[in-house]
Amino acid sequence: MQQLLAWLERRDWDEGATLMVFGTLIGVASGLGVVGFYRLIDLSHLVLIQLPESHFPRVGQAFYRPLLTAVGLWAAWLVVRRSKIPDGQNVPDVQLAVAKGDGVIRTGPVIVRTIASALTLGSGASAGSEGPVAVLGAGLGSSLGRRLQFQPRHVKILIGCGAAAGIAGAFNAPFAGAFFALEEVLGSFSVGAFSPVVIASVVGALTVRPFLGNHPIFTSRIPASARPLEILLYPLLGVACGLVSAFYSRAYLAAVSAGKRVRGPRWIWPLLAGGVTGLIVIASRGLLAGDGHLAIPESIFGGLAWYILLAIALAKIVATVITLGFGGSGGVFTPTLFIGAALGGGLGVLGTRVLPAGLVHPHAWAFVGMAGMVAGATRAPLTAIFMVFEMTDDYTYVVPLMIVAVIAYTTARRYSKHGLYDGWLAARGEHLAHGVDRSVMDHTHVTDALDREVATVRAGASIDDLVDAAAATRHGVLPVVDDDGAFVGLVSHHVLRDAIVSRGSLDAVVVAADLAEPVEVLAPTDSLRRALAAMNARGLDALPVVETNGGGTRFAGLLSRHDVLVVYERSLARAV
Repeated sequence: MQQLLAWLERRDWDEGATLMVFGTLIGVASGLGVVGFYRLIDLSHLVLIQLPESHFPRVGQAFYRPLLTAVGLWAAWLVVRRSKIPDGQNVPDVQLAVAKGDGVIRTGPVIVRTIASALTLGSGASAGSEGPVAVLGAGLGSSLGRRLQFQPRHVKILIGCGAAAGIAGAFNAPFAGAFFALEEVLGSFSVGAFSPVVIASVVGALTVRPFLGNHPIFTSRIPASARPLEILLYPLLGVACGLVSAFYSRAYLAAVSAGKRVRGPRWIWPLLAGGVTGLIVIASRGLLAGDGHLAIPESIFGGLAWYILLAIALAKIVATVITLGFGGSGGVFTPTLFIGAALGGGLGVLGTRVLPAGLVHPHAWAFVGMAGMVAGATRAPLTAIFMVFEMTDDYTYVVPLMIVAVIAYTTARRYSKHGLYDGWLAARGEHLAHGVDRSVMDHTHVTDALDREVATVRAGASIDDLVDAAAATRHGVLPVVDDDGAFVGLVSHHVLRDAIVSRGSLDAVVVAADLAEPVEVLAPTDSLRRALAAMNARGLDALPVVETNGGGTRFAGLLSRHDVLVVYERSLARAV
C-alpha cells in the first residue's frame, strides 16, 4: 500500500483525476462483487430449495416449501446473530456513514450481511438484491479510500462510486446507478463527485454484462402511437402510487420496530416469518418470489384480472415487511419495483374495463407504476425515472415516468413523513437530508457561525468607498447600513462592477443605497437549517443577520454558506 501511495505521489495528478482513476477501479471491483453475490444467491437457492425439493413429491409443495423458506430465513438470522454485528449494513447505514461517520464502513459486518442476504433471497423470501450490492460496493470504496489515507471527503466520493457501480451492475442501468448514489447516498450533485460516480457506474455495468447479459430487463410491447391520450390519466396513477408507497413505508417501519419488541425466544420469529412468507408465496402460485434475482413475471404486467393484481401488490407488501422485519436481510428496492408493476398493471386492467378501448394500456401502466412506487417509497424521483427508463430502453415512457414519479413523490410526502430509508434512520434518532444531519443543523444556530467583523458601508457611500470596502472583505457582497446601524441591503460584486463600468457622469449622484438590494434577513436565534434553506431558495452565498436593538433592529453581521458548513462539520465532530 505504501508503494501505491508513493506511485500516486510521483504521478502528480490533481484530485479529480485521482478520484476518476480509483472510481474506475472501484467500478470493476463492485461489478465483480455483484456477480459474486448473484452466484452466492444461486448456491443458496440450490442448497435451500432445489436439492430438498428434488426429494419431495410436487403434490406436497404447499406443505414443505414454506418450511424451506422458514429454514432459510432462520439461517440468515443465525448468521447475523452469531456474528454479533450491529443493526445496519444497509443503504440508510451508508447514508449515515457519509453524513456523520467520515465515510467509515467496516468490511466485516458488510460481508456478514451480504451472506445473510444471499440466504434470505435464495430461500425464496421477499427482499431485494439492490441493498446488499450497493452496500458491498460502498464498503469497497470506503476500505480502499481509508487504506490509501484519502481525506474523508474523498472517501465519501469513493463510497458513492461503489454504491453506483453496485446498482448499475445489478440492474444494467448505469445512469440510474449514478443518480442513486448522488441522490440517495451522497445527497449531493457536486461537480467533484459527479464525474467519478458516473465513471464508476458505467464501468460497473460494463463489468457485469459479460456475466449477466446486455439487454433491457423488460421489453415494451406498446407502440408509441397508441399512448398520447393516456398521458392525461397518468396523474391518477401517480396519486395511487404515492398513497400505496406511503402505506408501504409505514408498514415496513412498523414491522422493523415490532421485530425488535417481540417477546419469547428470538430464534422462533425468523422461523414463523419465513413460514408465513412461504405460505404467501405458495398462495400466489410462486408469483411473489423466484430464485432471488430480479424477476417480475410477465403476467404481472397486466396479464391477470385487476383485483388479482391489486391483491398481489398487497401480498408483496405483507411478505416484504414480514421478511425484513423479523430476521431477514436484503433490500427494499426490488420489492418496490414489483409492487409498482402489480399496482400499475392492476389499475391499467381496471381502466380497460371502464374506459374506451385503447385508451389505457396495462403493460405501460405497470412500467410507469414501478417508477411511481420507487419515487414515493425511497424519496428518490430521479433515480426512479432513470431506473425504469433504462430497464425498458424506451424513450416514449420518459414523459409518463416524470409525471407519475413527481406526483407519487409529492403525494407520499403528504401522507407519510418518512420513506423507507430516512424512516429507518429516524427510528434511531438520526435525521438526514441531502447528505447532512438535520438534527445537528436544527440545534445549531446562526449566532454560532456569524461573522460579526464584516465591513459595512453607509447608505450614502460613494462608488469609490464601495470599491475600497470590496477589496477588504472576504465575502462576495457588501452590507449597507443607515446612520443608525439598521440594515438597508446588500451590494453584490457584479452590481458594483456594472456601476464602475457605467459610472461616468453618474459617479457623483450614485450612492450605496441606490445599488443595495433588499434581501431576507436572519435572526441570531434561527437554526442553520433554516438559514441554509433561505440561501438555497434565493441562490445566495451569504445573508445578513439583524438583532433587535431597543425599539428597532441593527445589523449584526453576515452568515455565509462557507461558515455554515464549517460550523456544521465542527458540531458534527463533537456529536460523534
